[in-house]
Amino acid sequence: MAPSPLARPAVLDILADGDWHSGVALGDAVGRSRAAIWKQVRTLRGLGLTIEAERRRGYRLERRLDLLSATGIRSGLVPATRSALAVLDVLVVTTSTNEYLTARPAPPPGRMWAAVAEYQTGGRGRRGRRWLSPLGHGVCLSISWCFEAAPRELAGLSLVAGVAVVRGLEHVGMAGAQLKWPNDVMAAGAKVGGILVEVSGEPNGPLRVVIGIGLNVRPVTGIAEALLAEGGNSPAVALDELMSGRQRVERNALVATLLNSLHTSLLAFVDGGWQDSLAAWRRCDYLLNRPVVVSRGSETFQGVAHGIADDGALLVESAGRIIPVVAGDVTLRIPA
Repeated sequence: MAPSPLARPAVLDILADGDWHSGVALGDAVGRSRAAIWKQVRTLRGLGLTIEAERRRGYRLERRLDLLSATGIRSGLVPATRSALAVLDVLVVTTSTNEYLTARPAPPPGRMWAAVAEYQTGGRGRRGRRWLSPLGHGVCLSISWCFEAAPRELAGLSLVAGVAVVRGLEHVGMAGAQLKWPNDVMAAGAKVGGILVEVSGEPNGPLRVVIGIGLNVRPVTGIAEALLAEGGNSPAVALDELMSGRQRVERNALVATLLNSLHTSLLAFVDGGWQDSLAAWRRCDYLLNRPVVVSRGSETFQGVAHGIADDGALLVESAGRIIPVVAGDVTLRIPA
């Protein structure tokens, strides 16, 4: 059975403007008692939002939110993506958008289902690490896509998705993003997001893939420390911090751009494998010629990353030989 997304607190749309709203006015607007309004405010605080409260003024968000909407997202889709996108679910809170789509039927080949959430209670990356982002501060997006038969270069799909994300970021004015094998999105030496690809089905088809993308959009106090505590060794950065004083990223436009880019990349992948993305991935290789530590199972070794092979494996020079890494955890080796 598909997991149910949590209900949307009725006061969220009102408080999103960042202005003061009295408890009485909020109660009148949503038809609830002041006690019920307080419970909703407490719920929103539990989702990571900072809400100020003053006796004579009421409640106010620390900063305004641009909430996601299906209409806002669809307005930014190009005709090909709009036609292919059979389902777009905009959720306020869910366990994870990947889990949400995985629990639902696969779309027909050539069609795309998508889910985007303001907040994930169980968002995760590789090796079970959580994805941390308060409500309304990031992008938590997943798409579901079905292949009639398993592509020969299926192992390269997560790298194709990475290139699609970088191209999407360039489209909204954030140049210079890089990709850390196999699925981290980096910028200015810090982590701006990650990608999680999950595959189900039979090798002879149909084969369903769910591609999840998490991006930091608004700055969040303390998130760098939280990520380090989760076991990473890269600081976190938000897209707004990378825009150098320019207008902040509009999240509905960003989601639309990512869907456009993913759809284009998936069609190219179906037609010709991942050769269309291979050269682009190599141009934004974050680990190229850098010292790394590779952990795979019980084995750990050090070396220097020398790019990726045509099949997507990371090539690491260690003890005088080149070792292709097809799975594992790779981190930069920090000098003692």
